[in-house]
Amino acid sequence: MMLFASFYGVASVQQENGTRLVTEFLLVGFSSLPHLRTTLFTLFFLTYLVTLGGNITIVTIIHTDRLLHTPMYRFLAVLSLSETCYTLVTIPNMLAHLLMESQAISIPGCRAQMFFFLGLGCSQCFLLTLMGYDRYVAICHPLRYSMIMRPTVCLCLGTLVFCSGFLVALIETSMIFSSPFCRGDRVEHFFCDIAPVLKLSCAESTHKALGIFFLSVLVVLISFVLILLSYAFIVAAIVRIPSAADRRKAFSTCAAHVTVVLVHFGCASIVYLRPESGANPDQDHLVAVFYTVVTPLLNPVVYTLRNKEVRVALGRTLARNPGVFK
Repeated sequence: MMLFASFYGVASVQQENGTRLVTEFLLVGFSSLPHLRTTLFTLFFLTYLVTLGGNITIVTIIHTDRLLHTPMYRFLAVLSLSETCYTLVTIPNMLAHLLMESQAISIPGCRAQMFFFLGLGCSQCFLLTLMGYDRYVAICHPLRYSMIMRPTVCLCLGTLVFCSGFLVALIETSMIFSSPFCRGDRVEHFFCDIAPVLKLSCAESTHKALGIFFLSVLVVLISFVLILLSYAFIVAAIVRIPSAADRRKAFSTCAAHVTVVLVHFGCASIVYLRPESGANPDQDHLVAVFYTVVTPLLNPVVYTLRNKEVRVALGRTLARNPGVFK
């Protein structure tokens, strides 16, 4: 026989042996800063609007400007669309919890949020790797570029990127949610991240945490090493270009991508390449705010400020349709 009970204000089920299994989580988030809720809501909401506007603008420009219908900018449009979905997974829920008294989230809802968050995050790692490969082919094999990066190949590679990313997410979320939760209901975070949820599991989580850690290392390390290899060949090819103007032009096509890679992989390494990620909740919250709120904003900013073709295309689009972004 099982009895339903209240556990720290969140629903739980009590088994015959007295163990209480949690059926909902309580996202602690910013509950320790009640006096800053309105300020945080305003700040995050405005940042979110700018992020959505920036990424949608990039997608719109690339879609409408035929000069940007190349693999490089198609991948950029997919990255912007992915960043938009990435923010939709966590930020609206976080904003709602900043306004509401209830901070509860169901276990299926928590699992879905974690699955899409990890799936999109891993897919972005693989997509940035693919974008690095695209730059390698464009600079090191310019005469064969159109043949190697033809539309069907790009479509297959893009599909592989997202299938791989969500496969990793499926494995990790299945490992985390394979056993019930009975060590409390308080998730020390503002969304369902790996470490704070895993430590609430009834089962011994050491082996799970180690498996997830090594899988995360593989995703981040393999992606980053492949990007480094691409840029090693790119640099070797660029230094052989006789014209200084051509060398600068070649480097400029990679600058925005390098900036986004450093930010993305830097945050991923800080958060997921530590075995004890949940040891310091305050530090984790700060880093999480950066990679869930600030990093998606950097993508449109970096690619519009550091990419001349995007800036020129934006100017052309505004000139043709002066009211399109009003």
